[in-house]
Amino acid sequence: MEELVPPAAAADYGGGTTRRSTARGLAMADELITFLHESGKRIATLPAGFQETIRLRPGAVALRTVGGAQEITWRQYGERVRAIAGGLAALGVGHGDSVGIMLTNRPEFHLVDTAVLHLGGVPFSIYNTSSPDQVEYLFGNAGNTVVVTEAAFLPILTAADTGVRTVISVDGGAGTTALTEVESMPAPAGFDFEASWRAVEPSDLATLIYTSGTTGPPKGVEITHRNMIAEAIALTDIVDTGLDGRLLSYLPAAHIADRVSTHGTNMLRGAQITSEPDPRNIAVALPDARPTLFFGVPRVWQKLKAGIEAKLAEATGVKAGLGAWALGVGAEVAELHLQGKSPSGLLRLQHGVADKLVLSKVRHGIGMDEIDIAYSGAAAIPPEVLKFFLALGIPVLEVWGMSESTGATTLTSPDNLAIGTVGRPVRGVEIKLGADGELFVRGPVVMRGYRNQPDKTAEAIDADGWLATGDIAQVGADGNVTIVDRKKELLINESGKNLAPTNIENAIKAVSPLVGQIVAIGNAKPYVSALIVLDPDMAAVKAREYGLDETDLAVISAHPAVVAEVTAAVATGNAKLSRVEQIKRFVIIASPWEPGGEELTPTMKLRRKPIDAKYAPEIVALYSDPVAPGTVDLR
Repeated sequence: MEELVPPAAAADYGGGTTRRSTARGLAMADELITFLHESGKRIATLPAGFQETIRLRPGAVALRTVGGAQEITWRQYGERVRAIAGGLAALGVGHGDSVGIMLTNRPEFHLVDTAVLHLGGVPFSIYNTSSPDQVEYLFGNAGNTVVVTEAAFLPILTAADTGVRTVISVDGGAGTTALTEVESMPAPAGFDFEASWRAVEPSDLATLIYTSGTTGPPKGVEITHRNMIAEAIALTDIVDTGLDGRLLSYLPAAHIADRVSTHGTNMLRGAQITSEPDPRNIAVALPDARPTLFFGVPRVWQKLKAGIEAKLAEATGVKAGLGAWALGVGAEVAELHLQGKSPSGLLRLQHGVADKLVLSKVRHGIGMDEIDIAYSGAAAIPPEVLKFFLALGIPVLEVWGMSESTGATTLTSPDNLAIGTVGRPVRGVEIKLGADGELFVRGPVVMRGYRNQPDKTAEAIDADGWLATGDIAQVGADGNVTIVDRKKELLINESGKNLAPTNIENAIKAVSPLVGQIVAIGNAKPYVSALIVLDPDMAAVKAREYGLDETDLAVISAHPAVVAEVTAAVATGNAKLSRVEQIKRFVIIASPWEPGGEELTPTMKLRRKPIDAKYAPEIVALYSDPVAPGTVDLR
């Protein structure tokens, strides 16, 4: 392998010393990795950071729900964590014990998770879309005997055959122990809460993150306190969210992004969390939470863009012209920004007027008028989406990372937006490329290993600490990393040409919000074809527009106007691709694809092999002659 990039920067990991994140450095004592808290104190574990935050901000609101119906101050947060920890200790939870959590985004998640951490336990979340069989597998791997949940998920947990002895419910349920009851339980004799959290070591596990299982059963990624602290340190140069910061928690807590960017940031930096249990309500939640830091997966940014465009399209007369002009000026300034230039003269004056009259109002309308840092990750985002938000005055940084590397591992920055790349390695991280272009990373953010799978751990992390990411990448002379695609997902057509399906798919999705999901097909085929699924929200809009039943996706998908719009989107996207990458035929699938279903992981990644198997007849039809009914031929 050829090493391309040295450690991103020397990181201050405590004691005023700096070091390279090399294999030798990784072997150094855990206490060297410490986070400089707002209080000025260096902390090495999440409970230590949490306790410092309480000391600084006892009266400030730490946790809330949309609308403010529920608000919990830091003092109350701390008191309830102490009480819940005592109750869990009475139930037998101790240092090193895992506790399962199956909850929607709500304050109780943070209360329970943080309480378990103060016991030195291992709280972990599972996706709410999990089936009983999946629950059996996950709990079997984690080895937990306690789970905290809510009434809606009791049927799933009851149907699963697990070793769970205690089911705690936050909202009642037959056969469960109420969280309020746990909170009121007296702690066992001899239990010392203060001693308990102070006994937590940096090498102890902070959580398990179960991979989405695109290529097999999920693996339990073991994330330590040391990993979480190292990630917080790594992001301090860019993510400057402190005690007055505000966050919106809407992604599943089983996802590394929510675990780090909201839960971890809340404990370590003191930022307030607003919880939204239904991600479909994000357009309402954002103006209520008014986040200063916001993480969105690409589909969220695409939907926000579509919503803004639809709202602007409703304007008429002078307002319509003003909106189009302002966006045009914003786009012109954004392009200069990407070139490292600033607007001057007339353009600078025009931009000031455009921002005052239109752009600032759009930012306020979507709840991002006070945003400090916005970023996207978990999958590739079309460059057009990033440019759109930059034109609005919202630079969206692009993150690349894995559960195995505690989230953000490379990142663009306000002074290095480098659209089309995922930026440079974060502080303390090294990267290199293998002979086939696979990206390897090393640093203190790399996981301890996979739960109870030493063989898989050895496959992923070599003796020198290098984590094999499975992504094919390129590294520019400026240090910016470009992800080509997943190593196992590259298409090789019948001529032997390697094609990146994600690049093809994003070119189409960027054109029209009507295209919800698209899968490029082409392995050992003469040309690229695609399976397309309509976005359910946009499909409902089209149904109303054409007088169709909003619940009948098959009828909507077959409507001539809808097919024509998708065809136009594919043609427009094709124009941005090389001839060999262009989609020549496609079919619109008339059934929805839900997160956690056969086709999509809970984090909206494509399950390509199951899709290939399930839609084998449709794929065969895409290459049949004459053209099969329902297939659109663009050749």
